[in-house]
Amino acid sequence: MPASNRAASRSHPRTPLRVAVLADSDTRWKWGALTARRLAAQPHLTGFLLRGRATPTARQLGEVGVQADRLSEVTCVRFLAEIEREKYDVVVLALVGGAVQAVLHGVRALWPEPADRPVLVTGYVGVVYEKLADGLLLRHGADLVLANSRYDAGRFRAVYEGVGADAGAVTETALPFLDGTAYEKAGAGAHTVVFAVQPSVPESRADRAYLLERAARHARLHPEREVLIKLRSRPGEHTTHLEEQPYQRLAERIPGGLPANCRLVYGNMGEVLDGTDLLVTVSSTAALESLHRGIPTAVLTDLGIREVLGNHHFLGSGCLASWDQLDAGLLPQGDPKWLADQGVTGAKGPAAHAADTAADAGDSFAAARARLGELLDRPVLPAVAPYYTQVTAPGYLPGILARHHLAPDGTPLPGAVRESGGEPRLRRWLRSHLREAARGAYRHGVQRVAPMIRRMGEL
Repeated sequence: MPASNRAASRSHPRTPLRVAVLADSDTRWKWGALTARRLAAQPHLTGFLLRGRATPTARQLGEVGVQADRLSEVTCVRFLAEIEREKYDVVVLALVGGAVQAVLHGVRALWPEPADRPVLVTGYVGVVYEKLADGLLLRHGADLVLANSRYDAGRFRAVYEGVGADAGAVTETALPFLDGTAYEKAGAGAHTVVFAVQPSVPESRADRAYLLERAARHARLHPEREVLIKLRSRPGEHTTHLEEQPYQRLAERIPGGLPANCRLVYGNMGEVLDGTDLLVTVSSTAALESLHRGIPTAVLTDLGIREVLGNHHFLGSGCLASWDQLDAGLLPQGDPKWLADQGVTGAKGPAAHAADTAADAGDSFAAARARLGELLDRPVLPAVAPYYTQVTAPGYLPGILARHHLAPDGTPLPGAVRESGGEPRLRRWLRSHLREAARGAYRHGVQRVAPMIRRMGEL
């Protein structure tokens, strides 16, 4: 299809946009797919899972609850071959920074001159509390770099402008999963307390055991309350981050076990929040989901307020509290000004909040939709121009690209497989099973062998 005709067809209101979402974990798939649906009305959504250590299982995808018209697992090289062949209108990169950078350079190699290529969109799945400059510069070159709040948009532009890079792609939005039923029990006390755990924060076994024991203690002190330990994954599964000390195994070591009114739960976070009266976490993005609904939310200070924990992001939120304070009956409420800066609606009263939820969610993506429409209306788009090149980062960029089997110029390395159609069925079957076996061995090493070796080293 000629470029001018294709641009016209993409802008036609009755033609659903063809959107590809590439994600590397369950949470990033959720962010990427929901972002695509905020950007385009009823898109034709094709999902791709980047093959790696955190590739989500079928159970994890089912828990996320976001469906695609088609979903398959790919390598970076095969994904690039797919978007070259299929000509998607929009590509959402829901990936870690290095993988985003690899795709950007791969796209530049495919279309080194202005061309009728897909619009590239990327961003962050939640709170950005570490590696701000590193992560942002690895995402530079996308057509839209989505910021989840006014606060983040300012920080993102400052980083790009600080290195002399174009900051025009930074676009303020909000987290696409800030929705759900408004909390309507203000002042009625907390009957259901949810401790939303994180895979890597805190990291040490002692700290994680301490938090679990405090949750159990809270349940014992408040027998009228139900305390739920909301887990991200089952042992052996990976999420966005590695989990070397699963809470499931720590719970088995609690003397006498968990009390009757304290239990481990899985499930979609939105559905869990539907019945929550108090959300407790160290620094999870679940805190923003909870605050958006107006649910009392506590960001724990028991282990200190430290950058490594990410709870420093909540300074000024009004939510910082300890288990001792929660035991005494504290129900923290979010500060309205802080919530507004973070792109969170916050508690407005049940009726007002319920009426405004859909409008707030839609308006937060208005600027991104306008920018996307402008790009789609162009017959051609300029070549992708990442900040990192062989000139600006010759000692950094090649290693990032090589991890995804790309040469420094973004082309596939010798031996990288671009197409799978001609591969014999038996070879594909063997490759798939060997890959699963390797993942299992890796996960066993992370969660069983590595902690044991560290403990032996401390003797």
